[in-house]
Amino acid sequence: MIWTKIKRVIKAGAKGFVRNGSVSVASTLIMTVTLSVVLSILFVGALLQSTLQGIREKVDINVYLETTTTDDQAQALKQALEARPEVASVTYTTAAEALENFRARHADNPLITEALDEVGGNPLEPSLNIRAVDPSQYQAIADFVTTQNVSGDKTRNIVDKISYIENKEAIDTLSRMIDSSEKLGLIITIFFALISILITFNTVRLAIYTSKDEIAVMRLVGASARYIKGPFIIIGIIYGFISSLITLAIFYPITYWLGPYTYDLGTGLNIFTYYLDNFMQITAIIIAAGIILGIISSWIAVKKYIKV
Repeated sequence: MIWTKIKRVIKAGAKGFVRNGSVSVASTLIMTVTLSVVLSILFVGALLQSTLQGIREKVDINVYLETTTTDDQAQALKQALEARPEVASVTYTTAAEALENFRARHADNPLITEALDEVGGNPLEPSLNIRAVDPSQYQAIADFVTTQNVSGDKTRNIVDKISYIENKEAIDTLSRMIDSSEKLGLIITIFFALISILITFNTVRLAIYTSKDEIAVMRLVGASARYIKGPFIIIGIIYGFISSLITLAIFYPITYWLGPYTYDLGTGLNIFTYYLDNFMQITAIIIAAGIILGIISSWIAVKKYIKV
């Protein structure tokens, strides 16, 4: 009996969707635009996160050690740093390796090579390259380096300079940009979600208005509140479901075309590849978003404009 009533409500909702014709088309298009905005935010968020991750991986600090620093002292400091939870990795470059790398980078410049030969010996310092788990943790790492004991001596006696001090402003700017972008993404998502609910609410309200005569007749014959309101909830669900399929179909060629450009921009992400790799998750999110928005908006409209 219950299933029979449910089938009738679904059938009535489907008929109402078809019968409304242009209203249904308009509502579906509006919902498609809304879901396109939602999907665009997902893609922009993925591109932004990929870009920020690439920046995170490039940001580091170098601790340049005095030329008199022994390998034991450098290794002791390296091990102390690696034991820190905020440190992702530490790479030690000896003075000899630094000189070899410098010569390799400037092999095509004979003036630099001749200058090194004139100086004699090795003027370059050993160094530690440090990558943090999060850019905001570089200050703590720099403070640790300047206060840590190594072989009974303060590291400030073996540390010549720390590049973090020179790049602190740039690193702090990056940290603020990451935090701000995450907050901005959340605000934009909430804003467009509210817009989506408002738009769908108005389209369902329009459907209720166009069916006011039919609703009046159902009231007269004693139809239950669920039977009167149910079809409009189903209409909202249909709007969301069909719109989500249209949105997913539209973004396939769009992401295919934009894919190479998004990668060439330096984001490190081909948006088309991302779309295919995460197609099931994206499909589930968009369909769920469409149906949920349709249900919420329809329910609000029905609650407000249908009095049974």
